[in-house]
Amino acid sequence: MAIPNASLGLDEIDQRMLEALARNARISLKELAEVAGLSSPSAAERLRRLEERGVISGFTVDIAPEAIGYPLQAIVRIRPLPGQLHVVERIIQETPEFIECDKVTGDDCFIGRLVVRSMGELDGILDKITERAETNTSMIKATPVKRRLPPLSR
Repeated sequence: MAIPNASLGLDEIDQRMLEALARNARISLKELAEVAGLSSPSAAERLRRLEERGVISGFTVDIAPEAIGYPLQAIVRIRPLPGQLHVVERIIQETPEFIECDKVTGDDCFIGRLVVRSMGELDGILDKITERAETNTSMIKATPVKRRLPPLSR
């Protein structure tokens, strides 16, 4: 039995709903209500409150990049040259192959995840950045832990 996480205001019902939505964001309200042990109107109200509180910020679909023509993924650490931080950030934002990027502390300013069709395509993207930043690239071989929910209970 999960212990309610009082600091987040998540009780066991909220946790069950979030876990069900993480497994399948397209779950019907009726099925979600069954998982939570609630009526459909009560589940809908809970869901609305979770959204209002910012616990749920959206519903999404998980697409396999290789299935749509992007067989390669890379992690790129980026350290902008002096005075180039905002320019590099804009380049990253405008490059659709960056499917995720975090601004971080430490030696590098950005850590990004790219999807590409070929090594040549990766080189072309990095060439736009390396005029204004140092990069360090690692190719992704596998993803043993896909994006998942943080622990909801202690």
